[in-house]
This record gives sequence, structure tokens and C-alpha cells, in this order.
Amino acid sequence: MAAFEQRLGAALAQRREQQLYRQRLTLDSPQGPVVRLDGRDYLNFCSNDYLGLAAHPRLVASFQRAAAEYGVGSGASHLVCGHSRPHRQLEEALAEHTGRARALLFSSGYAANTGTLATLLQPGDRVLQDRLNHASLLDGGLHSGARFRRFGHNDVADLARKLSAGEGPALVVVDGVFSMDGDSAPLPELAALCRLHDAWLMVDDAHGFGVNGDNGAGTVAAAGLGEDEVPVLMATLGKALGTGGAFVAGSETLIEALVQQARNYIYTTAICPALAAATLTALALLRDEAWRRAQLGELIQRFRRGAEQLQLPLMASASAIQPLLVGDAGTALQMSQALRDRGLLISAIRPPTVPAGTSRLRITLSAAHSEEQVDRLLEELARCRPQ
Repeated sequence: MAAFEQRLGAALAQRREQQLYRQRLTLDSPQGPVVRLDGRDYLNFCSNDYLGLAAHPRLVASFQRAAAEYGVGSGASHLVCGHSRPHRQLEEALAEHTGRARALLFSSGYAANTGTLATLLQPGDRVLQDRLNHASLLDGGLHSGARFRRFGHNDVADLARKLSAGEGPALVVVDGVFSMDGDSAPLPELAALCRLHDAWLMVDDAHGFGVNGDNGAGTVAAAGLGEDEVPVLMATLGKALGTGGAFVAGSETLIEALVQQARNYIYTTAICPALAAATLTALALLRDEAWRRAQLGELIQRFRRGAEQLQLPLMASASAIQPLLVGDAGTALQMSQALRDRGLLISAIRPPTVPAGTSRLRITLSAAHSEEQVDRLLEELARCRPQ
């Protein structure tokens, strides 16, 4: 047994030496533009709460009412006795919101992606993924048993060459908005290419759902694409919608196959009914409060204009994810700590999450931020940049 202890200890020591060691923060407040940590308030620019809904009073009230009616735990998996009316109502609402026949809830985006890929793919199939896809998509493809290939980031020509070079059923998988770079996939071009090669297209819209498209229907809807062009749509509920869990939306055949075969769905306790009820309220707010998406868009433009004036090395992104390229992992960590000392929370993203030499500060904006807070962010970034 000592071998395991030694191996793990050596790996941890190496991470510390390479400035790649990660540590958790413990908040003493709800999510929001300002959070409390160790007795101090910080401007929060590292949350995925893009629309500022995570602590919205209407979501809290919905959760409380449903918890009083249905209890806290769901008690079982969906296929035993853990599927409550709020789950069913939320699935129906998500299907309607995305313009698809059905939707299916999962406990997390990771579970949704790996479970869906394992269900769709079998040996002899091909799965082709963007090089910068989320780890859950890559893991799902690698473990599926299908022939796995990556294509260059947003490189439609490279994908075309790889699709032409192989045989057998093909599934192309991309993020709608890439979680570390903040840019978007060229979905119309990818959909046209998949149609040409009789391949299916799957889009993980975790960072676009709720923000992009009419009524926040997501990146796929914003591109003018539907179920025929993108048969498999996945999105999470813990980012723009401010709650938790994930869903896959598609045809009756796709969703029923996942119900019957996706091990990540079958053998997992359902999310609590109160969380589903709160998410239904979040969907209603998407329809009723379009100003949140407009406010977020204005703040993104304000930040990018200011960063350009200060000659800050932002990566190309029109999303709420605004990465500031630093390069060296140690320097990114030092900048993150300097900003924290000045009252701002911004994560340093380092390998293996991003390629070596591309460490960055992953700045995320929310509709709950004010213009003054964004201006303060710009001022502090200018002060803390490497000399």
C-alpha cells in the first residue's frame, strides 16, 4: 500500500514545483458580483453565473416551496422512484425552449456528455472532436470504444479531410462556446459539412445556453440551426441559469435511447426536485428579463474597449469568458494573487487545463456586474500586469 502513497505524494510535489497546484476557495456568501471569503469581500470575476441568477430571490423562493412540498432528496434514480413532477415539467420546458422533441435531465454536464457519447458510439464508429473541447467530451470519446480523432480548433478544412479519410458512422462533437478561450464554434459550416458526409453533429452549449440566441435558447439557435442540423444538444443548468445539473435535447428516438441505455442516467440518483423547480423559474426569467442578456453584452463590449486601450493581451472572444493571455503558469498565479490582494477574485488557468505556454487569467463577466465594477477590474489589471 505504501506504493500508492509514495506515487500520489510525488505527483503532488511535482505539481507544486511546476506552479500547477490547485486550491479550493470556501465562500461565506451567495454567488454574486461581490462574494465573501475569509471575512473579506471580493469583486468576483471568476464565476459562471453569467446572468446573475444563482441567488435570485425568485429562484430561492421556488426552491424553498418545492423543498417544502417534495422534500430535499429525490431518494432514487429517475427509473426507480426518483422522478418527480418538477423533473417532468422541467424536461418539457427545456424541450420547448430549445425547439426539440424531448429533453432529458442529468446530474451534471460531465455525466451528460460521457453518458451520451457512450450510448451513441460503438466500436467501428468514428468520433471527431475539436482539439479544445471540454474534458468531459474528450473523455467520453476516448472511453467510447469508437475510433477517436481530434481536428484543429475551429478548423473546418481539417475536419473535412479527416471525415473524408475514414469510413463508418461518424459523430462530430464541439463546444458551442469554448470554456477556456471564450470563442464560438463555426456551427453553420460544421453542420453543412456533417450533412455532406452523413455525419451527426453534437454540440455542448454549456457556456452559450441562456446567453445566446432568442430568449437565451443558445448558440445553436443563434446560428439558425435546429434538430435536423444538430441532432444532439447538451447544455448545463449551473451557469447562465444559476442552478445545477444538465440536459440533453433531441429527437424522441435519441432521448428514449438515453433513458434505456445511458448508464450515467440509469444508475445515478436524480437531482433534487427543488432544484428542478428553481430551474423552471430561471427559464421564466430568461423570457421575462431579456435586459440581463443585453446588460451582459454591453459590459463585454465595455471591458474589451477598455482592455484594448490599455493594450491588455485579451484573446479573441465575444462571450462572457474573457481570457487574458499570460503564458507562464507562475506569472499567471502571481497575477491572480496580486489581484486577490487588491480585492478581486480571478482564476489563473494553467496546464493541463490549457496547453503549456498559454496560461491565462480567465475573467468572466455577469449581468449582475456594474459598469463601475468593470472599470475597477480594468484599473487593477493594468496595475497588476507583468512589467
